Amino acid sequence: MGKYELLMVILSMDIIVSGGRFDGGGYGFVDGLRMEYYMMSCPFAEGIVKNTVNRHLQADPTLAAALVRMHFHDCFVQGCDASVLIDSTKGGNAAEKDSPANLSLRGYEIIDEAKEELENQCPGVVSCADILAMAARDAVFFAGGPVYDIPKGRKDGRRSRIEDTINLPSPTLNSSELIRIFAQHGFSAQDMVALSGAHTLGVARCSSFKHRLSNFDSTHDVDPTLDAQFAKTLSKTCGGGDKSEQAFDTTKNDFDNDYFNALQRKSGVLFSDQTLYNSPRTRGIVNGYAFNQAMFFLDFQQAMVKMGLLDVKEGSSGEVRSNCRIIN
Repeated sequence: MGKYELLMVILSMDIIVSGGRFDGGGYGFVDGLRMEYYMMSCPFAEGIVKNTVNRHLQADPTLAAALVRMHFHDCFVQGCDASVLIDSTKGGNAAEKDSPANLSLRGYEIIDEAKEELENQCPGVVSCADILAMAARDAVFFAGGPVYDIPKGRKDGRRSRIEDTINLPSPTLNSSELIRIFAQHGFSAQDMVALSGAHTLGVARCSSFKHRLSNFDSTHDVDPTLDAQFAKTLSKTCGGGDKSEQAFDTTKNDFDNDYFNALQRKSGVLFSDQTLYNSPRTRGIVNGYAFNQAMFFLDFQQAMVKMGLLDVKEGSSGEVRSNCRIIN
């Protein structure tokens, strides 16, 4: 796909969403969100977020993966409402960020910094949910991924409970289970595989894949879908303990299609990664993305826009927090 064709796709998505017709590929109608939502009320909002993200990622490129992951963990629990940013209260509410699934999230300081500057420029206007969605998008582009616009106008939620994180997909799920869970949020199997491609960035901790290396099941000590040499690499990584990290692919700070090439080599780090290639239902999608990076980029950006519309809070159903860590 040439640059002109890709630009036309982006422009057509802009027109559809700005006109109020975008429904997230059949997920649901979101009337209040618009591409130009802050054009009059805070015209420099996008620039402030992008500059803050770029400044931090230039110092630490691994934060690109962190921001994309944080956005996903936010949207899959109570929708894209910045509930993942809320701090627990002493002797009171245990918030999402203290769930075992979220303890390794990073990059909160980027959102805080962007929010502080936005509050100085446009008090009470730009939501934390929009800041997180924009930051994830800007992180993808910084790392070499596709450029795309997203509708804005999300409000921040008033609930953040640790028990709600049970809805996050586990790294032990197989392809059929992943398809079912993502379908509950309105995603197709193709959307699910495209979003899984976010693992082209970042690392996984040993605790999330060590079950593949010993006592895997009743007939196999090591997961038979693992390349034998790569299994040794993972075992060596885990020699450093549960918090030891293994990159998902060979270019952990670059947004590309190498993740899908790794799956073809039976070198997926998580069981939930490798299952995408092992399953006949999703193998063709993996092969397509491994062969055609432009197709992956296009499907990924569309799936990200769709994810950003999950259970969006509008009007009185939400608020604009003055501090992203605290409900007003």
